[in-house]
Amino acid sequence: MKIMQFVTLAAAGLSAACLVGCASMPKSTGTITQAPFGTTTNGTPVEIYTLRNSKGAEARIMTYGGIVQSLSMPDKNGKFADIVLGYDNLDGYLTNSPYFGALIGRYGNRIGGAQFTLNGQTYHLAKNNNGNSLHGGLIGFDKVVWTARPLMTPTGPALILTYVSKDGEEGFPGNLMVTAIYTLTDNDELKLEFSATTDKPTVVNLTHHSYFNLAGQGNGDILGHVVYIDADTTTPVDSGLIPTGKFADVTGTPFDFRTPTTIGARINDPDPVLQYGPGYDHNWVINKPLGQMGLMARVTEPTTGRVMEVYSDQPGLQFYAGNFLDGSMVGKNGAVYKIHDAFCMEPQHFPDSPNKPNFPSVELKPGETYHNTIIYKFSTE
Repeated sequence: MKIMQFVTLAAAGLSAACLVGCASMPKSTGTITQAPFGTTTNGTPVEIYTLRNSKGAEARIMTYGGIVQSLSMPDKNGKFADIVLGYDNLDGYLTNSPYFGALIGRYGNRIGGAQFTLNGQTYHLAKNNNGNSLHGGLIGFDKVVWTARPLMTPTGPALILTYVSKDGEEGFPGNLMVTAIYTLTDNDELKLEFSATTDKPTVVNLTHHSYFNLAGQGNGDILGHVVYIDADTTTPVDSGLIPTGKFADVTGTPFDFRTPTTIGARINDPDPVLQYGPGYDHNWVINKPLGQMGLMARVTEPTTGRVMEVYSDQPGLQFYAGNFLDGSMVGKNGAVYKIHDAFCMEPQHFPDSPNKPNFPSVELKPGETYHNTIIYKFSTE
């Protein structure tokens, strides 16, 4: 038990010295509460944890799928609103959810042909996206119940989630031990820290899939949101949204967000790669060294003044503009979610990396530890 406490505290960003010195550090006045949130179809209880920071911002996180069920942030006038799409109850997530707010794994995004070869052995995955494997397969990390432990840290309330993905689950090799730490900092950041170890060579690519609307969920489309992405290139895709393996310069294309531009300005551009989406559902190659933490993107909503900055140590960013929201989902407070009513910013390794040797490796070996840190930082202007 003491060893586990040390691991989780260290993983939460607290040094070994903090184990004896935390009492002298300033404490957050945030809070954590817990409540039941229904049961899965097989009868497993699901809990929801409410993290509230010292400024009044709030995140509600489920043990089912590590889902961020709501995220409340202030606008320029100090008015709070829930800025992520989702459902008021568990049933919606069980029956009709396009990964709302979910923790994505073992492999975020697509693996072409639902197979890959590692160390001479070919692994066949579940096909759940036009013959490809998407977001971990039929029962990915978004559809399992995680073990939760709340933790107050000096920077704000946190929730530690753990899950063991068994060897062969959804076709992936190795027993994968996964830890995800969600911290709602007193600086209005939702900080996600993923780590994983394995007992057999495998591939890993974890990410987060909240659907954001900075005007507030249910308050119309996001086409007027202004986006900046720090990327000179993308990984272009074929009609099945599988990368070709090439890199494409964004200059002169609708993929160039180096100058802040509204989402709607070029979303209907006839560029064939864009319309494979149709619209934005592509991976950008971020301008920073591999493994280095840095700013990936900034999104501004002019009416409310809300700003979201995305930081990560991952090499790629999937920007998705809610192209497949079709009005069939009735979400929180009776909101009907229509096309382009939200956007996703998913820091990641590149799609189909296991089949693209020229992409950064996603292999995880025994004795190594996978890391991915994502920070969604909110402010106003």
